[in-house]
Formats: sequence, structure tokens, C-alpha cells
Amino acid sequence: MEKMHRRGLSIKLIAAVYSGIAIFGLAIVVVLIGYHLFGINVERSYEKYATTVLEYAYTVSEEYAFGDMIAAREMPEDYEEMREHLNRIKESSDIGYLYAIYFEDPEDIHSITYAINAKTREELAGGGAYTYLGTPCEAGSFEDETLVTLQQALKSGQTECALLEGYAEAYGHMLNGYKVIFDSTGQPAGLLCVEIDINNITGEMNRYARDIVLFAAIFTLVVTGVYIFSIEHSVIDPIAKITRAAKDFSKNIGDQNAMDESVQKLARLDIRTHNEVGDLYRTVSKMEMDMAKQLSDIRQYAEKTVKMQDGLMVLMADMVETRDSDTGTHIQKTAAYVKIILDGLKRKGYYTETLTPQYMEDVVKSAPLHDVGKINISDTILNKPGRLSPEEYEVMKSHTTWGKKIIDKAIRNVGGESYLKEARNMAAYHHENWNGKGYPEGLAGEEIPLSARIMAVADVFDALTSQRVYKPAFSLEEAVRIIREDKGIKFDPKCVEVFLEAMPEVQEVMKRLNGNMPSP
Repeated sequence: MEKMHRRGLSIKLIAAVYSGIAIFGLAIVVVLIGYHLFGINVERSYEKYATTVLEYAYTVSEEYAFGDMIAAREMPEDYEEMREHLNRIKESSDIGYLYAIYFEDPEDIHSITYAINAKTREELAGGGAYTYLGTPCEAGSFEDETLVTLQQALKSGQTECALLEGYAEAYGHMLNGYKVIFDSTGQPAGLLCVEIDINNITGEMNRYARDIVLFAAIFTLVVTGVYIFSIEHSVIDPIAKITRAAKDFSKNIGDQNAMDESVQKLARLDIRTHNEVGDLYRTVSKMEMDMAKQLSDIRQYAEKTVKMQDGLMVLMADMVETRDSDTGTHIQKTAAYVKIILDGLKRKGYYTETLTPQYMEDVVKSAPLHDVGKINISDTILNKPGRLSPEEYEVMKSHTTWGKKIIDKAIRNVGGESYLKEARNMAAYHHENWNGKGYPEGLAGEEIPLSARIMAVADVFDALTSQRVYKPAFSLEEAVRIIREDKGIKFDPKCVEVFLEAMPEVQEVMKRLNGNMPSP
């Protein structure tokens, strides 16, 4: 009598069990990795954003010697002017708070006191009030652990920006960025701080993890059950179609139009089975649509970030322009002239390897920063009505090297090597001459970056045709003659050529931004 053998699990059941385990395991891994990477990216993004805003606000505070105000416990006339600048920074950013604090008693963490607190127009309209230097911070505004960290940073004279997460009963979880403010003697006087609300981020990440884990568990159980009863026609073929569609979608990630087309292709499969495969189809369809929408939202967020960077860039240029009583609409006109020259060079086929669409966009966007170094030139020299002395002229010339340093610092802190690189080139080298007799480095010919050679023509032409405290505006005819005579001496001949050929466009810019034109 043959021995009875125990019946083993069927191939379909084994396959279902293995596939169920594999699907569930893969889903968990993807969820964990996705959750981890999402958290890291969001954290880094907010940390970088907080640091960027903090560094920019810190630069403004340094311009007003804020450390000396705190050390002396005084609010001079320019205290309110500094507040307006900080208010504008907060207004144009997404931070929750921008303020400065100090310890009235350096040994007592609870003696924390406001030095200033920025407010937006909306906050002021809603009943918010300014906080002045010497106002004690509300009890419970900071955790003791946070206060100890700030106290230690102040005592040690920490020079770099730092970040920490804090919690206060009144405000919840916040990402805090802080940097020590020093007085003119180099002694730490207080701290400049920014805060970003991260309560929503934490909640969204937790909901994301919970929903995806729940979906992964349900999805695995359902697919495994269906697989036991129908492994061929009802599962393999539809899954293969869905897989191909998902791969097509995955291959096109990054191309919004192609992703949308992939979503439509998946919809055209029109799998209507009311089982696990149908659930899979509908889930993948929704997931693709959601992902396509999410990537679209991310792209829009990136565009908003670029707009914010552009706004900060124009704000920096406006700060310089406001200090210089002569410039008027200088940054708008020079940017318009730069675009005219770029278009002319492109049209004539000059410098084709350099003049990519991205390069041209970067140069036009960064043109307003060409004189940013003037922020470090004193008003006495910047707005002197007469001719500068040799010593004063040397100081004025230093605005090129100051501009390079300022933008180099921005590149290190913010990134944006594309257009900021050209901003740096224009700020540093727009006073170099084609014949090598310019400043600050005496570069010649094509050693000078193309963007700086273009800006040189635009800058000099606007200076010639605009009134200054030390001279009247030159006539258009005289300005054109001077530009033409300096072709190949001060200026790149090709830049002069296309600029003069586009004189009708130049005159339109002058009419639009000058309100009138210098007489011919």
C-alpha cells in the first residue's frame, strides 16, 4: 500500500503568498524610503530658506550697526529705517517671525528681551503693534532648552548661522534660525532670529505615512486573495498592461506634458473589473494623476521660489538705487539695453556657443545687480556733486570688488550658480576695457566675461544720456558719437555694432523710462 503523502500548497497559492509578501515588503520599503527622503528634502528646503532669509536680514542689520544699538540700548533715527527694511524682507518671504533679541542679564536665560520685531502690513492692519528695543519677551515664548542654546551661542560669539527646532505652547513647533549680532568692537550683543512654522509639515508627513501604510496593507491582502482564484486571464494580462503604463509614466517623470499623456494612456485601458486588478488599475490611475499634479505643484513652487529670488535681487538693486541720488531708473534702463544687445548678438550670429536661451535669460535677470557693490560706498562719495578726488575715485572703483564679494557670498549661501554667476561677472567686470586699461583686474578682449562687456556698453550709454549731479545729460548724438569712438578701445566692437544698429529700440526705452529724451 502506497504511503499517503500530505498535499502541498498549490503553485497558485504559493505564488500568491510569495507575491503578497513581496508586494507588501516592497510597499513598506518604498514608504519608508519615500517618507525618509521626503522628510529630509522638506527639512533641507526649509533650513536653506530660513538661512537665506536670515543672512539677507543680517546684512541689512549690519548696514545699520544694529549691534551698537543693542549694546547701547538706544534707538537712533535710523532704527525705524532698519525696521522698514526688515518689514519688507518679512513681507516678501514665507517666514513666520523675524526679530532680534538679547539677554538683559547674560547669566539669566529668562531675561531675554526684544531688540526689534518685524511686522507685515497685514499683521499691523490686524491689530499688531511694533515691538521696540528693551521690550521683555513674553513668558513661555521659548523653551528653556532653546534659551540655553541661544545663550551659549551669544557667549561663545558664534559667527555662523545655526538652526534648531523648538516648541512653545503658544506657537507649537517652529524651525528657528539664529545668528549672533556683534557690535563695532566685535563683542556679541544679541541674536537675529527667523522662525518658520513646521506644524503643518509634521502633520502632513504623518498622515502621508499612515495612509500609504494602510493602503499597502489592504492592497497586498486584496491582490493575494484574487491571485488565488484567478492567476491567468483575470490577473496577469491586466497587470501587464498596467505595468507597461506605469513604466511609461515613470520614464516620463520630469516632462509634464509626457506625464499627462501617460495618465491619459492609462485611462484609455478602461479596465472595469470589480476585483483586485480593477482596484490596482484605479489606484495606479489615481496615484499617477496625483503624482502628476504633485509634480506640477512642485514646479509651481519652484517657480514661486525663483520669483522670490528675483524679488530679493531687485530689492537689493533698489536699495543701492535708493541711496544713489543720480541713478533714477538706471537699473531698468540698463537691463533693457542689455536685452537689446543680447538679442542683437544672437540675431547677427555672434557668440553663438555662449548665447543660449538660459544664458540670455540669466544675464537680463541679473543685470540689476551690476552696481550692488555701491551699497558699501559712503553717501558722501556716492552723491558728491562735484568731481571725485583721486582718493575718492579709488574708493568708488572698489564697488566692483565689493559687488563680486557680495554675490560670491550669495552663491555660497543660496546656490543659484546660473544667473548669480553672471550677476557676479557684471558686478565685478563691467568697468573693464576692451584694450585692457579698465579696472579692477585690467582684463582685455574676450578675457572679460561677455555679460560684463555687454553691461559696459549699456552702463556707459545710460550714464551719458542721464543727468547727474556733476553733469547734465549728453545729447543722443553726442552719446552715440562717444560710444562709437570707444568701439574697440573700451567696448567690444560687436556689442557696439548691434547696439547702434538697434538705436530705434534704444530710443523707445529712453522715451518709456526717461519720460523724455536728451535732445539730438
